[in-house]
Parts: sequence; C-alpha cells; structure tokens
Amino acid sequence: MSRVGKMPIALPKGAEVNVSAGQITLKGPLGTLSQPLNSLVKVNVDNGTLTFETANESREANAMSGTMRALVNNMVNGVTKGFERRLTLVGVGFRAQAQGDKLNLSLGFSHPVVHQMPQGVKCETPTQTEILIKGIDKQKVGQVAAEVRAYRSPEPYKGKGVRYADEVVVLKETKKK
Repeated sequence: MSRVGKMPIALPKGAEVNVSAGQITLKGPLGTLSQPLNSLVKVNVDNGTLTFETANESREANAMSGTMRALVNNMVNGVTKGFERRLTLVGVGFRAQAQGDKLNLSLGFSHPVVHQMPQGVKCETPTQTEILIKGIDKQKVGQVAAEVRAYRSPEPYKGKGVRYADEVVVLKETKKK
C-alpha cells in the first residue's frame, strides 16, 4: 500500500464523517463537503480516525488509496480550518476591490476586469494591491486564484502582474546592444 494511504487521519473536534453508498461526507464548523469513493479503496471509521485500505493488491488500488487519503485529509482541513490563497498586484495603477461575490480588477487594460466568485469561495481585499481568496474546498480556492492570476500573469522583465504572495519571479535581463 502507498505510504500516504497507510497514514490514518485523526478527526478533530467538531468534524463528523459519514460513509455511505460510495460517498464520503464530512461536516464541520465551516461547512459540509462530499466526495465520491473509488471502488478500489475501503474507508474504515473507528474512534475518531479514518483509515484507508485497498480492495485488492493491484497497482491502481495502491495508487488510489493514497489519492483518496489525500483528498479526504484536505476535506477534513477544509471543514475545520478552511483554505486561503493570497495574491498581490505588482504594477503602477493595478488595483483590486471586492464587492460582494465579485472581484473588480484594474490591471492596465482599457476596461475593468470583473471576476465572479463561485459558490463557496469568498474574496477579500485588505489593501488595494492584496487579494485574499478563502473557502473550504482546496481545489476551488486554488482554481479561482489561478484564474485571477491568469488575467495578467507576471511578465519576466519588470515583474508586473498578478502573483501569488509566496511566488518568486525571476527577472530577465534586457537585450544589450
């Protein structure tokens, strides 16, 4: 069995798990998430811990046990703590403003860019050049952050654009005569 799949998941206080009909549902203080289960993986719940076993000794079952364990662990973290991605805007005149479930971006285009947030993802702007994307679903939060970054990704010569807060942009040297 995979190394990741062997590790049990400890359920924190306030998290409830329900495994039924090929689906696992986690309920916590921040919300509810559900994930379809693969037939190659068995999930056992006992005394506040989740363990994963392979249904057979195939290579696919081995790989899937680690994948399911990682997905369920992200769900547990999401419903108890939540996830967030921080973006920064670098460039003269680049601004962001959160209005309800919309994010208004001024990125040097001739028009403002308005990004609609999907259900379950919230957006905040602590300053005009910072964007904070929060949610309980790690995949959704990361996808929204990638979509916002894609409007104007950092260019390699001056580093202007939308970047992740922990991203390091390696600048190129300009052409010399």
